[in-house]
Amino acid sequence: MADLPGVSGLDSGLLLRPVSGSNAFEETVQRLLQTVRLGLVAPGERLPSERDLAAQLNVSRDTLRDAIASLAEAGYLVSRRGRYGGTFVTAVIPTLPGPEGAAPALVSAAIDDVLTLRDILEIGAARAAASRVLPAAERELLWASLGAAREASPEDYRRLDARLHLYIGELAGSSLLVPLLADVRMRVNELLDSIPSLGPNIAHSDAQHEQIVLAILSGRADAAAQAMREHLAGTALLLRGFLE
Repeated sequence: MADLPGVSGLDSGLLLRPVSGSNAFEETVQRLLQTVRLGLVAPGERLPSERDLAAQLNVSRDTLRDAIASLAEAGYLVSRRGRYGGTFVTAVIPTLPGPEGAAPALVSAAIDDVLTLRDILEIGAARAAASRVLPAAERELLWASLGAAREASPEDYRRLDARLHLYIGELAGSSLLVPLLADVRMRVNELLDSIPSLGPNIAHSDAQHEQIVLAILSGRADAAAQAMREHLAGTALLLRGFLE
């Protein structure tokens, strides 16, 4: 595949494929991370202009700016102003150890294993919860759990996010499900602890949580399952982008 004119080493087939789906921010972050971590834009080299990059990725300028700002905060990119300004790959790219310092192949296998199980359990749990007639107390607690996660401080977010997901599992009506969800959530948290927390992703997750909860409360099983599927896919994009 041809390189972009004026951008040494950039493989347009990887970086410039249009983003698709409902996780535009997370997928944009993943595409940029792949490009940087694979060396398609070398340390110190400049990315395409914001206008060109947004057009090629088929994302809004706001989404692209959020992705670039998040990766700058994480140490992968740096923005410079002036005549020779733009967005550049940092001179030294951060090295993430992955869970317990595991080798890349083992990390990739661990991610596949955890995310496959998570999809099976959590998408099914959302569907089952939405299929039940929930008493008022359970509906109120679900809404309160959503609010707690949405208003959580950065220090408490992971805990309250997990609590919301586990409560959805409890609402599915199977006493055997929650321990399985707790186990897979602990494994997911180990992976999440290995990557930076990105503000736009948290805001997007909050919006997706609300879609999931509203679908459950309104008894729309298919919508609840689809909303959960899209939510989990966003996390998967970031984990694969940073760790694989």
